[in-house]
Amino acid sequence: MAAGRQRRAAAETFTARVKKRWHRARVGVRKAAVDYFRGDGSDWVALAGLLLTIPVIALTTMANPVWCAPAALVLPVVVGGLVLRPASLLGLYAAAAAALIVESVRLGPYTEGPSRVTPGVVLVVAACGFFGLLLAQFRSRVGVPWRRGHTMLFDLRERIRVQSKLPKLPPGWHREMALRPAGGQSFSGDFVVAARTNGGRTLEVVLTDVSGKGMDAGSRALLLSGAFGGLLGSLPPHSFLPAANGYLLRQDWEEGFATSIHLVLDLDSGDYELYSAGHPPGLQLSAGTGRWEEKSAEGPLLGVYDGAQFDPVKGTLRPGDVLMLFTDGLVETAERDIAEGIDRLTGEADRYVAGGFHGAAWHLIEAVAKDVNDDRALLLICREGTTA
Repeated sequence: MAAGRQRRAAAETFTARVKKRWHRARVGVRKAAVDYFRGDGSDWVALAGLLLTIPVIALTTMANPVWCAPAALVLPVVVGGLVLRPASLLGLYAAAAAALIVESVRLGPYTEGPSRVTPGVVLVVAACGFFGLLLAQFRSRVGVPWRRGHTMLFDLRERIRVQSKLPKLPPGWHREMALRPAGGQSFSGDFVVAARTNGGRTLEVVLTDVSGKGMDAGSRALLLSGAFGGLLGSLPPHSFLPAANGYLLRQDWEEGFATSIHLVLDLDSGDYELYSAGHPPGLQLSAGTGRWEEKSAEGPLLGVYDGAQFDPVKGTLRPGDVLMLFTDGLVETAERDIAEGIDRLTGEADRYVAGGFHGAAWHLIEAVAKDVNDDRALLLICREGTTA
């Protein structure tokens, strides 16, 4: 009993109460900061910090205008345009304008020396404030804080990459894919979705080229990759492209067509079916003859008209054979037709026949279409021979 009273008395001392309040304050500030940088909290912390910097800058300018010019007020204005909401930004601009007025009064007319508040300084600060306000209004309209905008784009890019990963294949098979967006960007209109179906016995791969390129096609590619990934394996192979075509038609996009090629490969026998929706043909290397053969299936573009039919072409991958699927950006340009591009691609691919195609996808894109301003994707499926 006595020990309990002593502990309660110690807990009620002035020092203990101060520690509790300090701990609560730290927790509150930390929570507010976390919510702020997640985009969920108020911007009052940032506003308070920027409002405090304005008088500091103004006092420093009046004390030593040579080292801290009046134009230094543009710094909190620029930062505010990046982190504050439009309403808070107007308050910051009012404080910056008041600081300029005080500086101009204390430093004297701008005609008396260079370290004064000149009309040029006022124009620079006002211009930065105007563009900052435009950015803040854009962020408010979109609903994505600047702190989350780049993270969201990064997440979207990574989702496309994760969805484009090919599943692991059993021994005796090799697969690889290389993807190069147009202009060195991070987003591409080309994507792959793949899955092992039929108890892992069947490999289904869909390579799609969305109309447009780079950032313009990236958002549609993300939407379609998620939808195609849900359809793949949920429908019989012959029903996939008709369902994908219907999905694109329902989107009613102004530029909503796409080309796609669907591979259904039996990993036990090597037999496959290839369905195409306006896509460039696949290429199969026969280990027996050493020649490349085009595998062209019949089918219209996705998203053009309803009730389209897609007829497959069948084939077999024997030990040592290679199947190559690609998008038109790899073989077709304004100066080169698709037949010439395919000849060049197969000529470069012949260099890997003797040594194997491990790591060849990326190098083939570099050799054939390194500087092409279009999205490029290449997929290789190899059935390894007994000596591989």
